[in-house]
Amino acid sequence: MADFRMSLNLAPRMRQEMKVNPRLYQAMDLLYMPLLDLQQHLKQELENNPFLDLVEPEEELKEEEEEEEEEETAEDEIDWEEILLNGFDVGGRRAEYEEREYYRPTPASIRDLWDYLRDQLQLLRLSPREFLLGEEIIGNINREGFLTCSLEEVVEALNAYLAELEADSADGAEPYTLAEAEQMLGMVQAFDPSGIGARDLRECLLLQLRDRGETDSLAHRIVRDHFQELVNHRWSELSKEHGISPRDVQAAADEIAKLDPKPGLKHAEARNDYVTPDLVVEKVDDHYYVFHNDTSLPRLKLSRSYREVARDKSQFTGENKAFIAKKLNSAQWMIQAIEQRRQTMLKVMNFIVDRQREFFEKGVEYLKPLTLREVAEHIDMHESTVSRVTNGKYAQTPRGVLPLKFFFSSGLSTDYGEDVSARGIRARIEKLVHEEDAMRPLTDQSIVDILKDEGVRIARRTVAKYRDQLGILSARMRKRV
Repeated sequence: MADFRMSLNLAPRMRQEMKVNPRLYQAMDLLYMPLLDLQQHLKQELENNPFLDLVEPEEELKEEEEEEEEEETAEDEIDWEEILLNGFDVGGRRAEYEEREYYRPTPASIRDLWDYLRDQLQLLRLSPREFLLGEEIIGNINREGFLTCSLEEVVEALNAYLAELEADSADGAEPYTLAEAEQMLGMVQAFDPSGIGARDLRECLLLQLRDRGETDSLAHRIVRDHFQELVNHRWSELSKEHGISPRDVQAAADEIAKLDPKPGLKHAEARNDYVTPDLVVEKVDDHYYVFHNDTSLPRLKLSRSYREVARDKSQFTGENKAFIAKKLNSAQWMIQAIEQRRQTMLKVMNFIVDRQREFFEKGVEYLKPLTLREVAEHIDMHESTVSRVTNGKYAQTPRGVLPLKFFFSSGLSTDYGEDVSARGIRARIEKLVHEEDAMRPLTDQSIVDILKDEGVRIARRTVAKYRDQLGILSARMRKRV
């Protein structure tokens, strides 16, 4: 029988291990940050690092002149290389290098749809019991303005709540009834915006027609009695049912189409999101130039006062030396990283402008296919770097403020050898539908044939997919009589 024994021993062993420089993490973060986030980050760096200071516009020229004089008179006073190399280790994980805190700006409170409806509820003369019922109904309205549960469920939930209160007190409350819920829902459905609190689209449209005083109109009768025929555009059936011409039915349908199918969106999450472009593309004469929109970005420099401290070599001992080395290195790296980010973004955008010149000249139909890999190979950087540079960034161009991701799309083959952008094809389809004869709308196959004549090879199912993405109905649904 074999004799198994366990033992411990120590032996030296060599192995290769790759550690990511913590500075690389920070550089990737800086590339990823949009302009507004970068502003907040730099303001925080100014607070945390005493070696960083803010360059004021009026001081910029003066600072440059003074720095040149100092370099001439005190060039050999400080051995910056020795300070940076001694006592500073770049290895280890990010958490081991430096603890960092990031603060996101806190958005101001905004009033939404439910606040708007509760304000109207409070204007009514209601008892506490009625007010509780009204709040329960409002709480079950979604952001589009529809009641998301049945009145039976509302009554059941409130009665369960009353039962809990009754168990904790001697006072018994009378349970809610379905009739009370119906009455309160009618009050809520009279609130602004018109159509709020409806249980389905049909009721929503009927409420809006009621508020417009059109309860005796053809549009109201069509929605009330023939909603499915309306949805499916069956004008002939509706005309026979009402004894009128298909053109009159379609005119009524056009009036119905002017109603709001999602009335709650007028007030739901009324956020004020503003886009600040990171880059600006301007056409001067016959050339397009790219500028970095960083005028609002804090410009950083090495703090004069702490540079004076660094000149006193007697302080370079113990913790003082480690602190000065760490903060000075961090400050200089931050200044260089911001400039590197700036140059990288300019390289990427300049290549995009050169590649998409026809788009800037003629419109979205002339947008060319472009991938992250193509840009990465041109500027000699990794594809992931280009992805970070373009993610969440915007450019102000002669064609409007556009996200950088707008310029990237797949391509479709053509007979003349040059691929076209899928986004450009969608724009072409949209234009064809916009210019079509409404009496004889283009079918998907007709669009395929037109694009084929223009040299674009595309399948009918691809046209149908692009049409759905654009929110364009089928030819039968677009047909006018």
